[in-house]
Amino acid sequence: MNNFDFKNPTKIIFGKDSIEKIENEIPKDAKVLLLFGGGSIKKNGIYNQVKTALSKVNVIEFGGIPANPEYAVLMDALKVIKEEKITYLLAVGGGSVIDGTKFLSAAAVFNGETPWDILTQNIRTEKGMPFGTVLTLPATGSEMNSGAVITRRETKEKLAMGGPGLFPEFSILDPLVITSIPKRQLANGLADAFTHVLEQYMTYPTGALLQDRFAESILQTLIEVAPKIINNPTDYKAASNFMWSCTMALNGLIQKGVPTDWAVHAIGHELTALFGIDHARTLAVIAPSHYTFNFESKKEKLAQYGERVWNITEGTIDDKANAAIEKTVAFFHELGIDTKLSDYTKDYEGTAELISKRFTDRGWLGLGEHQNLSPEKVEEIVKMAY
Repeated sequence: MNNFDFKNPTKIIFGKDSIEKIENEIPKDAKVLLLFGGGSIKKNGIYNQVKTALSKVNVIEFGGIPANPEYAVLMDALKVIKEEKITYLLAVGGGSVIDGTKFLSAAAVFNGETPWDILTQNIRTEKGMPFGTVLTLPATGSEMNSGAVITRRETKEKLAMGGPGLFPEFSILDPLVITSIPKRQLANGLADAFTHVLEQYMTYPTGALLQDRFAESILQTLIEVAPKIINNPTDYKAASNFMWSCTMALNGLIQKGVPTDWAVHAIGHELTALFGIDHARTLAVIAPSHYTFNFESKKEKLAQYGERVWNITEGTIDDKANAAIEKTVAFFHELGIDTKLSDYTKDYEGTAELISKRFTDRGWLGLGEHQNLSPEKVEEIVKMAY
């Protein structure tokens, strides 16, 4: 196992009817900006619960943060923060709203020329404006980590940011919220969390026995609850396990002491930026091709994954590894998620070359756990995903 440091300061408040506990977490003298997305929280009752919990503090609202948090929209929110002298942010939404709030947390205290520099120059935020979250869509794990991904429509870019100052101070996780989530988004959440685990697990053996089993247990839990969640989101036991699995998939724990990949995300982000494909679905498009292309360097972990998660016991290491990839594709299909780029757009010709050029221009010359995935190799992986 590799050396590591681990600190996660986010307080998790989990369970039924926990939204009312917000009032105990935000300073009474705070001026709060309540941030949310397209307005679904006003239809499903979450908005009213949050407003009731915030009745004793000064609150201003900003809605309309889109599914891929858009830089231009967030800059409008930043103006509100500056003009209204906001002191505390509260994100009520899924990963996009929380990611957007993290950007605002960083941008509110940023002294550089333009907040976009935070993303293009990989500027880590050591201390941002304090914020909390109320999770309404389990998927990204953003409620318990310090990372975010922001989209800029005018340049068709989707870039990551982070830093120790961007952990939420608290996050409310009430599994009851999933009862009103459409099946497509539930499927996305399951696929997103599943792939988050794979990015931290599907590399090569390092003797990190407990870390491997942490990762495998999350994968097994997601597989077990997936049909229950899709068919009956009112199943509280399944909803609880789903929500906590999504959080545990990307709160930093399972990546400690092991190599991590993240090439699938880097490539997938480009597909979202170029075509507007749902984030989780871009991961389902790229992951099978990525594992097939890098089969020789990943086959030991692929076979282990096949044995422990999918109960594949027959054949050689190569047989088990190939079967594991097939099982993963089948799992995505069972969720109703297509796994080829051509399933989402007919204008895919030239995409591989464009992504390769973007990576070259950014200086991203070696992705993956071995940092040996050149832009040329990325081009081949994308073509395999057509």
